[in-house]
Order: sequence, then structure tokens, then C-alpha cells
Amino acid sequence: MENLSYLVAFNHLFFSMVAVVIMVLLARTVVAGTKYSAVLMIVVFGLLMGTLFVESGLAQPGLSDFPVIVLLGQTTVIALIASFFVGGQEIRRLLMKQLGSVESLVEPGKHEVFVGTTSTQLVYVIRAFVLLMSIEMVSALISGRSGSHPLGESYMALAYVGMTISLILIDSKAKIANRRSYLTRGVVEVIAIIAVLIVSLRISQLVSGFIGLPQIFFAMVLSSGLGMAMPKWKLGPTMNALLFAGIPVVLTGSFLVGGSHMMEAFNIPGLQSVIVYGFAGQMFWMFGGLAILIFLAKANHVRNLAPGMAGGLSHSGLTGACTAGDLGATAAGRAPIMINVPFLGHIFVFTILAASAESGVLLVQWVIPLVLVGLGCVYLATKNLRKADGNDEMEIKGLMQFSFGWQITAVFGSFTILHFAGMPIENASMAAASGLSHFGLFAATQGGMFGAEAASMITFIFATPFLVHPLVFGLFGKAAENGGEMVSKAVMAVFIIGTLGVLYSAISV
Repeated sequence: MENLSYLVAFNHLFFSMVAVVIMVLLARTVVAGTKYSAVLMIVVFGLLMGTLFVESGLAQPGLSDFPVIVLLGQTTVIALIASFFVGGQEIRRLLMKQLGSVESLVEPGKHEVFVGTTSTQLVYVIRAFVLLMSIEMVSALISGRSGSHPLGESYMALAYVGMTISLILIDSKAKIANRRSYLTRGVVEVIAIIAVLIVSLRISQLVSGFIGLPQIFFAMVLSSGLGMAMPKWKLGPTMNALLFAGIPVVLTGSFLVGGSHMMEAFNIPGLQSVIVYGFAGQMFWMFGGLAILIFLAKANHVRNLAPGMAGGLSHSGLTGACTAGDLGATAAGRAPIMINVPFLGHIFVFTILAASAESGVLLVQWVIPLVLVGLGCVYLATKNLRKADGNDEMEIKGLMQFSFGWQITAVFGSFTILHFAGMPIENASMAAASGLSHFGLFAATQGGMFGAEAASMITFIFATPFLVHPLVFGLFGKAAENGGEMVSKAVMAVFIIGTLGVLYSAISV
């Protein structure tokens, strides 16, 4: 029977890998030849397939019948560690006035094996999946968390297979200067990520008696610090795969799980206003930020809009699109910087929110001054961006200020609106995370920062507003096809709709 349990575990792993990889490849195929991001289709396919799994009787809401997919949706921190590390590198280079990427060890193959996907990209997608799974399993084994998972007894065997595949899988058509050095770097990166996970978890547990800061906060600090300390580190296969496909693969798992809850989510008492705010918040904060960049900062170009909003909201979908290169090389290069800079403000975000969660009510006396500080940073950013006139260094400086300021404004602004509307902080955490598509707040809520009930519901609450993302990515894709310029009238129209929606959600609490 023990052998049978291992066989079942491997079947789960293999099926999940095939299902997720196919979905990512299909998404890339649909948008092939356009400027649209594959994340757009991952949103649609994930939610649709999750719903169909339940409606067809193949699975129950929550996909407990597919534990590997559930586990995949919980690996957000691993995918983000790669982005934080590269962001730390970019910030250090910026401070050293050494703009530009470090020379890569690999020249990707250009041969298409599927429509819209080259051989190297296919390897990255497969490697990202097995890396996310195996790293999470090793981390769970070391920290003693594997016993709570349905496949926990098989983690050792599954992790061995996953690690081995991730380390030996290589694209024969890619040109690699020194294969041994490249693969060795991959091993070092895996060990480093596991170390960051374990240390960040331990620190989070140690300080929990004083304040409930989530693991992702310390993972951000550690990985960004490593990046700043190692600005010349040339990325190996682990980091390359996670940067390219880590977030899309994680989102696929999250949306499948979220889609499985889609039908029941609308019928849960008390969650309607949370869901409404999620939808409206997507339009209000995303397009409000875009309106500021377009009309006030005069920075209407995808190279500014995409990384600015990815950082300004810690937006999971837009971050994935940027780091995957879907919105251009400049946006891909700037995104890690913009993602990291606002996380410096998370010292305030997570500290105040953790204290608020413990007290059961938002600490408004601390929050409102920070909202004003955030708006001040946004104002300063608009002034600098107007003066940039295409200057790379000035644009990056302005976007850093905007990302920091809009992050503080959007996060604390959301909680403030919902607080005065009378929404409990547990529900407000879900509404704010989904309304911003904020991966940090999502991971913190998923980790139990706002209680067990919020942790259990955040996956599908977070997923439902992603139905707005076809509009978001549609406009970004259209902008990319239009020389980088976004349609300003459409942005303002959606912002107005979002404003009305936020007001309605606040009134309906």
C-alpha cells in the first residue's frame, strides 16, 4: 500500500505538471504574434477550467482532489524571491550608476517548438514548475510542515525527482558559454532560495510574539539584500526559469483553485461587498495610477506605465507580464526595480497591518499620515517624470518615487476606505489584496496574518477580480501595438467606472 501511495503522488505531480504547462503554452499560443501578454489568457483559462472542474463533477471547490495544484498556488513567495533578488541587483547598479544588465551566460534558442514558445522558453516553463514544487517540498520537510499536506509522506521522493529534473533539464539549442558553471549556479540558487525560505519563516515565527509580520516580508528583505550584495552575479538556470515563468505558473495554480470557488463565492453571505470592491478596486487603483502617469506625469508609454503600475500596486499579473518580457525589454528591465522599491515601504505596511490584525481594527491614526506621505511621493514623481523627456535615469527615478508613493497610497487608502465603510479588517484584507492584485498582501493573508478564515478564502477572492484583467492587459497590449502609447480616454473612462464601483462597495458594506 505504501508503494501505491507513492504511485498516486507521482500521478498527481505528473498530471498537474502536464495540465499547468499546457495551459501556459496555450496562453502563449493565443497571444502569439500580438503584443498582448500570455498572463491575460492564463487568467481566463485558469478561472474557466477551475469552474469547469467543479461543474463537471471532476473536483470539489478548492480542488482538494488535486493537491499538487493547490500546493502550486501557495508558492508565491518562491517566485517572488527571484524578482526581489534581481531587483536588489538593479537597485545596487542604479546606485553605482551602472545601468544595464549583466552579461548573460546563455543565449536562448530561437527555434519555435510550439506556436509562440521557443525551445528555451519551454524548458523554462517546465523547470519553473518542478522548481516551485520541489523547493516548496524541501522547505516543508526541513521546517516540519509536510505532515499537514495530503502528499506529505511522498515529499522526499517527489522533491528528489523535481530537483533532478530542474538541474539536468537543458535546452540543447541554447548557446551556453560554460555549461558546468551555468548548472552549478543553478544548484547554488536553489540552495539560496531554500535558505531564504527557511530563515524568513524562522524569523517570522520568532517575532510573532511581538508582531505578526508575514514570511514574505523577511523573504523580501533577505533576497533583496542578497541581490544588492551580489550585483555582478550572473543568473543560472534556476533564476532564469523563475523570472520568466515563475509568476505565470504560480498564477495558473492560483486561478485554477480560485476558479473552482467561482460559483459559490457569489453566494457566501457577507462577501458580496468584498467581491465588488475587488472588481472596482482593480479599475480604481490601476487606472487611477495610469491616469496620473498619463495626464499629470506626461509619461504615456508602456516602458513607464507597465513597471510603474507593477511596482505601484505590487500587481501580480502585471509583474508576471513584465518579467516575462511580454511588454518589452525596457519594461522587463525596470520592473524588478519598481517591484523592490515599494517593498521598502512594506516595513510600514506589514508592521501597521500586523498590529491592526492583532487589535482587530485598523490603526487609523498611523494610516492616514502615511497616505498623505504616499500622495506627496506621487506628486514629486509627477514633477520628475514631466522633466524626464525620455531620459532613462530621470524616468527610473520618477518611477521609483511613483511606485513607492502609489503603493503606500493604494494599500492604506484601501484599508481606510473599507474601515470607515464598516468592513471588518479580515474582510478588508481580502478586498484590498484582490482590489490591487497585491501579491505581498495576498501571500500574507494566505499565510494567516488576518486569521484562518481569511486564509482559506483569499484564493478565490483574489482570483475573481482577475476577470477585469482582460481589460487591463487588452489596453496594455493595444498600447504596445500603438508604439507604446495607451488610449488615454479609455483609461479615464475605466477610472470613473472604478470610482463609482468603490463608492458603491463602501456604501453596501
